[in-house]
Amino acid sequence: MTGTASPARSPIPATPWSWRTSSARTCLCTGPADSDLAQAIAVLARAHQDAVWNRQQIANQLRSLLREYYPAALEAWRHKAGGLTRPDARKILAAAPTPAMAAELPLWKLRVMMHNAGRQRGINEDAERIHTLFRQPTARQLPAVEEAMGIQAKALLVQLNAVCKAVDELAKAVERTFRSHPDAPIMLSFPGIGPGVGARLLAEIGDDRTRFTTAGGLKAYAGAAPITRASGKRKYVGRRFVKNNRLNHAGYLWAFSTLTHSKGANAHYRRRRETGDWHAQALRHLFNRMLGQLHHCLQTRVPFNESIAFPQPAGT
Repeated sequence: MTGTASPARSPIPATPWSWRTSSARTCLCTGPADSDLAQAIAVLARAHQDAVWNRQQIANQLRSLLREYYPAALEAWRHKAGGLTRPDARKILAAAPTPAMAAELPLWKLRVMMHNAGRQRGINEDAERIHTLFRQPTARQLPAVEEAMGIQAKALLVQLNAVCKAVDELAKAVERTFRSHPDAPIMLSFPGIGPGVGARLLAEIGDDRTRFTTAGGLKAYAGAAPITRASGKRKYVGRRFVKNNRLNHAGYLWAFSTLTHSKGANAHYRRRRETGDWHAQALRHLFNRMLGQLHHCLQTRVPFNESIAFPQPAGT
């Protein structure tokens, strides 16, 4: 077969917004002109968010495994903050990955492991509770199966310990880098925003103020603003499915935390619930309002003001 072969089309690799060379920066694609510090925060914040998601995924795998042969371990930390990701839970499970080994743990050793894991209060009470719980008769797997599941649990604990360490180290790096950014004082003035959530918001919004000239554009990008579809006499108003998922997730955490840090935000949420909104709908509406206020404060370089953001009705 003869003929002229068409030139091969090389795929365009996925590249960051900019490419740094030894002499200068060459822009390969059009994007927001974020500062170097904002791009560094984006790298760290996204890495920390991924590590948190990985930690939860491994913890869920461990929880599913323990449910099959070691329910006492689930009950021991069911109502504790952090659950199986707690340092004392991981240390005790590593020392006793099977019910048979847990039943042989002496009380003093439980106390020592809790202390070594960083516990300072309530050690005696929790140690006695777990000691009693591990010795209660329960349904058991066959000895060989139980031992095999214990080996699998220890393997998952190795992964969980590694990702928990990564989460802690990345959280420190995120906070240190975020606090050095000029936008940090303004963002931290908002109720419900700490260094972690603030860094995630800044990572996705950036510090290029020409990127989102209006609050509506930022709200649509975050998935906070509703979308309207109309055809003839039919009209539909619902949530956006095409959005920045990382920013949307950070906004959900922000709105939920705001409920306990701002009376105005809590009253706004309650009003939305009274009108028939579900919990997620009311939080999304609150996020939509708070995001508009954040856009205004970043553009005008002023901190958050509760009385202006949520003015009290006349006569109250």
